[in-house]
Amino acid sequence: MTADHDPGAVPDALDRAFRTRESSSLAPAVDARATAAPAGPGAPTPDLTRTGDAIDQHRSRSVEVTLITVLAVLYTMYFARSFLIPIVFATLLNFLLSPLIRRMAKRRVKPPIGAAIVVLVLLTGIGWGTYELATPAQRWASIAPQSFAKAQDKLRGIIKPMQQVSRNVEQAANAVGSSSGKSKEVVVQSGPSMTSRVFGTTQRIVAALFEIFILLYFLLAGGDLFLQKLIKVLPNVSDKAKAVEIARATEATVSAYLTTTFLVNLVEGAMVALVLWMLGMPSAVLWGVLVFFLEFVPYLGAAAAVVVLGLAGLTTFDEVGRALLIPGSFLAINILQANLVSPWLLGHRLTLNPVAIFAGLAFFYWLWGVPGAFLAVPLLATFKIFCDNIQSLAAIGEFLGQRDEDERRQSARA
Repeated sequence: MTADHDPGAVPDALDRAFRTRESSSLAPAVDARATAAPAGPGAPTPDLTRTGDAIDQHRSRSVEVTLITVLAVLYTMYFARSFLIPIVFATLLNFLLSPLIRRMAKRRVKPPIGAAIVVLVLLTGIGWGTYELATPAQRWASIAPQSFAKAQDKLRGIIKPMQQVSRNVEQAANAVGSSSGKSKEVVVQSGPSMTSRVFGTTQRIVAALFEIFILLYFLLAGGDLFLQKLIKVLPNVSDKAKAVEIARATEATVSAYLTTTFLVNLVEGAMVALVLWMLGMPSAVLWGVLVFFLEFVPYLGAAAAVVVLGLAGLTTFDEVGRALLIPGSFLAINILQANLVSPWLLGHRLTLNPVAIFAGLAFFYWLWGVPGAFLAVPLLATFKIFCDNIQSLAAIGEFLGQRDEDERRQSARA
């Protein structure tokens, strides 16, 4: 295609359209005074007007822009995880504790003072709990290698066929290697010591906790500062009302979910500790606290608790039957909690379907590791609230929600 400069060839309307077009990085660079000639004999004459209109259509570039935006957000969330995770934790704790600060404000306790009281109580509780559980946790960590070996000895009868198959495969591999007549060098790589790993992890945890509580204090002390600023900068009254509605709905739902989950996990951890104490399990409080934290992770937390309690039981008791009562008792309590208590308490407050919860759990665990698993459900609930209140995202919110009884009846009739 060739272009000749002819000022009179382009109509004035087309010239004005190109001149008044909004300039952006996505707008095509088209010379309004250029005309196009056919590429060859018999070819149709190119229509610059239709070409410019097609390029300017939103649909022609929405897919590419959306894909690039999603990838940029994912890469940012992954590489900035050490910066974002404490902020997300502090924000969720702010949702949880903001109603308490407002109640204290009604009793003439100013938000900065109320925030200081709440943060100090949290720090005191965490410090006291860590001090009380440090000794039993350190004792179990010191005997962990011997405990694993002891548990393996007790389960040897169960895993013996698998060990035999592995031994046969290893012998076959050794036979093939010896037939080649070449000796293989074994390279042993020494990693960091256990002490450096523990102290390094402890330093990171302490730094993250310090950042979380400092940010939490400023969020609680500021109250509705950011919401007021957002309302001030929004131009339309409808947008202001929508922002307030979304903020209040998010705070109410996340606060209700975290409060209910906290109380349910606390009761479950106390019951597990009591049952383990009755069964003669040492450091029963430690295992109850472990169950309390693991239950914040749906599905995977309960599975991890069964494995950990099973290993602890096998290393504590000589009889395999009595040892299996330890994870069995937790499993019975967890089934009652998951099928009776939690649906009754959370059914009307958290309407995420199990598929969305599991997919979100896998996604945030892949993105942020263990902290992401703890944050998955609150973040999904927050995202669903935004989708339900924003018309363009309503379809996504519908897919994240549970199926109501009317949908179930319609599906059954169909």
